Amino acid sequence: MKINNIIFIAALVGIGMTTTSCADDFLDQKNTTSLNQNTFFDSDNAIKEATSTLYNYVWNSFNGKLYYSMGDGRSNNITAQWSNYIKVYTNFNETSLSEGLQEGWGSLYSVVAQSNNVINNIKMKSSSAVSENAKNQGIAEARFMRGLAYWYLTSLWGNVILYENTSDLVNHYVVPTNPRADVMEFAIRDMEFAAKYLPTVASETGRVNKYAAFGMLSRFYLSMAGLTTEGQYNGTNVATDFNRGIRNTYYLNLARKAAEKVIKESDFKLMSNYASLFKIANNNCAEDMFQLQWLTGSTDAIGWGCNQDITSFFGWSTMVSDGTNWGGATCCSWNLFNEYESGDLRRHESVASYGDFYADINIKGGGYTYGVTESASTNGANIKKYVVGTHDDNGVSYKQSSGINTHMLRLAEVYLNLAEAILGNNASTTDAEALQYFNAVRTRAGLEEKSVIDYETLRHERRMEFAFEGLYWYDLVNRAYYKQQEVVNYLNNQDRNRTYKYDSGSASYKPSEKPGTGVATATAASMLLPYSDADQNKNHYLKSNATPMAYTFGSREVDEASLFE
Repeated sequence: MKINNIIFIAALVGIGMTTTSCADDFLDQKNTTSLNQNTFFDSDNAIKEATSTLYNYVWNSFNGKLYYSMGDGRSNNITAQWSNYIKVYTNFNETSLSEGLQEGWGSLYSVVAQSNNVINNIKMKSSSAVSENAKNQGIAEARFMRGLAYWYLTSLWGNVILYENTSDLVNHYVVPTNPRADVMEFAIRDMEFAAKYLPTVASETGRVNKYAAFGMLSRFYLSMAGLTTEGQYNGTNVATDFNRGIRNTYYLNLARKAAEKVIKESDFKLMSNYASLFKIANNNCAEDMFQLQWLTGSTDAIGWGCNQDITSFFGWSTMVSDGTNWGGATCCSWNLFNEYESGDLRRHESVASYGDFYADINIKGGGYTYGVTESASTNGANIKKYVVGTHDDNGVSYKQSSGINTHMLRLAEVYLNLAEAILGNNASTTDAEALQYFNAVRTRAGLEEKSVIDYETLRHERRMEFAFEGLYWYDLVNRAYYKQQEVVNYLNNQDRNRTYKYDSGSASYKPSEKPGTGVATATAASMLLPYSDADQNKNHYLKSNATPMAYTFGSREVDEASLFE
């Protein structure tokens, strides 16, 4: 099968992946050069082909193991009664032997490795036929992906390993970790390079552009604001008091500038209907700034690794998704379910609760009513987001291959990042710009506008807007950089793992009398994941008592002041 051959070659030499199943998108590339590392980079199109695999294959295990289990499981958006690779994280019972750690870590480092291969091969192997513009754009795409992977790695594990040459690390993998602030700086430099050299308009639908990089920078700068004291990071201004209560205004200002760059200059816009964001037909819509680009079709045809399998983890029956369905092991947490405001339109598309009707599921049967079309789940309200129906409903979904892309960055996040940056270290703000974009998100959800923004309103809005999109844990991590005990207290008051079911007598959901069992008390240590035992055995520098080594940075390639001119 052609795709399997291409995947093998991509893994071997890092030159990208060609597919045959998506005729209308950039994943369907054809390079006529023999697949040889020394001869592949012979044209501008070859550069495009080399970067295509960075949009799906290398992210596959992250998508299936960390995206929602960390972003939503650990933050208690998801309750997991039986899922081993989610339950231990929701309950803070994880150890170095827990499922998902090695796979998630490995997937993110696959992104790093493939990005490094692309960057270095473009620099060293490109023929004279390749334009400088194509080289810069290709490197910028790869650095966008590498920077994002490192943001996830350091947000989850803290100190991790920075490297820029994959072949060197393959032969010498027993190396020290680098400090968290250094990793965040590395990620920022990557994303700033991407913001400078990516095109204003993406060369093909689904690819990232300059403004996607600025959007990510608004996220990264907010993280760095919590990790550092005042001023641009210089290796010494690392925050050591995680309860100091304030953030670095230098990076708060940069976060504001990055968000404003997107809002004022780009063509991205909010979709008018929240539900439309989660339809296969609207992959790469006007609001989506970056999505993982999964292939459509049966895995028998496209192979494994390029398919979207989240629907299998959320879908609660074969009537709502094809083939394997594991949604019975998870549900919307009792804590999240009760936080939705009355009239919030986002709940219906995010959470399926008793009596909710979905016209796009079971189309031949006249639609689907949760708890009525089939017996009500004994596990509470289920997750609707990313559940898009069967092949009979949409002509695209197959077993463990739903066809819907994974949301990685939406304009709505940039709007809320802007509001957070403007709020800064203040208790509240009535700033007109912050209110304008904050309320744009709320009004789409059918809710009344706010006249004042404080941290709690922002926290709530981010949680509701991005439920089951793998973001909420990182919001809490960012807060814990400077208000750690507050976050720990919040985690311990979330009523984790509590079961609930629909009571027909009262026509409402009722929780169990006792809180969930097996939930450990969260501490400051709970804010970081352990390194997997397998990875520790390979590299003793991942042991808990190992001291990280400062990373040696060269001169800045992109001046932050000129980036925003």
